[in-house]
Amino acid sequence: MSRNQFTSLLLLIAVPLAATAELQPIEYNAGELVEQAVIGEISQPAMRQSIYRVKADGSVAMVPGTGSITYNFRTGDSAVHMAGNHVEPAVSIYNLDSEGSRTGNDNRALNALSMIGNRVRIVSGEATGETGWVIGKHGGVEHVMVDFAPEVYDQLVIGDRMQVRSVGGGMRLTNIEDVRVFNASPDLIDALNANGAGITAEGRLRVPVTHIIPAKIMGSGLGRDHVYTGDYDIQMFDEGVNERHNLDSLRFGDIVAITDADHSHGRTWLSGAISVGVIVHGKTMTAGHGPGVTTLFTSPSGNIELVEDAESNLKSLLGIP
Repeated sequence: MSRNQFTSLLLLIAVPLAATAELQPIEYNAGELVEQAVIGEISQPAMRQSIYRVKADGSVAMVPGTGSITYNFRTGDSAVHMAGNHVEPAVSIYNLDSEGSRTGNDNRALNALSMIGNRVRIVSGEATGETGWVIGKHGGVEHVMVDFAPEVYDQLVIGDRMQVRSVGGGMRLTNIEDVRVFNASPDLIDALNANGAGITAEGRLRVPVTHIIPAKIMGSGLGRDHVYTGDYDIQMFDEGVNERHNLDSLRFGDIVAITDADHSHGRTWLSGAISVGVIVHGKTMTAGHGPGVTTLFTSPSGNIELVEDAESNLKSLLGIP
């Protein structure tokens, strides 16, 4: 048994989810959180001057990528088994109003203030009044991904505007030490509390996760000084590693853990640290890239207890149809 396999066995504790009576709920500074509106519109998919993507093995392909309305890959669907590159699930939105740039202040605010699980209301087009959920953030292209009930999709048109009821920025956990929270809405915390997460008698954050991923295979997204926007990617170019960590089963919305990864002030390698995030975009063929993870929790000292739960996914946590 390799050192990484042994470490994973130690970290991934197969605690029955029913056996959580001793847990205290995750508490946070609820009374201090500010609710604000941010707005975006459905993005058109974009193609570079060369329509081809160069794969890690040197071959090329023309496949769908980021942006648009993705009808057949939504929360809970495979993030791996698709003919696509960086595909974003469900609906991709951005805000280019003032600057006309993905890196402008308006789009930055949409990205930084939208929290996983925030409610979204459509405010233009045939589907006006329908509501959904924020399910991810994608760095580089600077999109926020949102999901709706299936019957809404045929009413959507690229350019339709959507307003996010943003709440969760400035959240801090109040009944645990050495664990920071990012990009999480109160609704997501409440859902986690109701589905096996909480604070143990030993003062650790227990989180159900679908996968444990070693930091050594993480790629694009390293080097940022914060994790309030965007994501970073799981490289999947080693079939042995994929099999060992069951990566072929990754789905959009899966809650996953990354070992030896500290996200307190950006994404860094730190032995013993643990970070927890959510899968937000799909597998890629480009070197250094792969399914993307947006951070939810991090602990430099590893004060997070991981529980195996194949159903720890935003689809069931948020009740997305």
